[in-house]
Amino acid sequence: MNRILVIGGTGTVGSQVLSQLAATGAQVRAMVRDPGAARLPPQVAVVRGDLTLPETLNSCLDGIDVVFLVWTAPAAAVAPALERIAKHARRIVFLSAPIKTAHPLFQEPNPLRAMVEQIESLIETSGLEWTFLRPGMYAANALNWWAPQIRAGDAVRWPHLAVPTAPIDERDIAAVAVRALCEEGHAGAEYVLTGPQSLSQFDQVSTIGRVIGRSMRIEEISPDEARQELLNIMPAGAVSMLLNAWAAASGQPAFVTSTVRDITRMPARAFADWVTDHAAEFRA
Repeated sequence: MNRILVIGGTGTVGSQVLSQLAATGAQVRAMVRDPGAARLPPQVAVVRGDLTLPETLNSCLDGIDVVFLVWTAPAAAVAPALERIAKHARRIVFLSAPIKTAHPLFQEPNPLRAMVEQIESLIETSGLEWTFLRPGMYAANALNWWAPQIRAGDAVRWPHLAVPTAPIDERDIAAVAVRALCEEGHAGAEYVLTGPQSLSQFDQVSTIGRVIGRSMRIEEISPDEARQELLNIMPAGAVSMLLNAWAAASGQPAFVTSTVRDITRMPARAFADWVTDHAAEFRA
């Protein structure tokens, strides 16, 4: 049985990876900066480590076969951290992005893209077996984008409402990750992961209203208006990337893959199912 280290296990996807690994009985360890603050399953061994301090990684990696990596540190820390990982583990599963997918939604330049490319290049030349997970739009974005407006009233103001995406449930990303961590046969794979449906942003907001039993007033706003409002919830670089990506993807169906079903033998969860499981977070 593989001994697994999860780096980035307190985030949206990493926490689901830990929960699912724990449920399988896998030998799993989580590296966190502050073990005292981590709220993780009792089956998970929690160790202190910091990607920006490569000397702290040695004890975290001792005896580890496979690493799940969510990168959460500056670009300068990439090379030293991966060098340490390669000295201990034989395989790495990296939570990446769909940077090679020829759909305009995924091709906009952004500051994180260059760092993702750097990480992948170093992994590919590290001697490690590797698997890259490339999820598209996360269903969980709805919690940052729309939940505050929905909790505050019945109106949602948003740009590019007609643009479709295929939001993916973080549990489905984790399910593919667990397969790649625990099974053989995933070396060199680049899994583009999406939800099962192409849904416009208007339809996604409408789905939330329907699930929570609210009649939503959904108002289209211009990109310039959106830029000013979105700067309150995300950095300027992310705002520009999203607005440009939505504009580029206008008039095209979302990119949808069957990878979740192909790998897990279970269908990807619909956006409505994700909303149902998070309904309380949209209610005032």
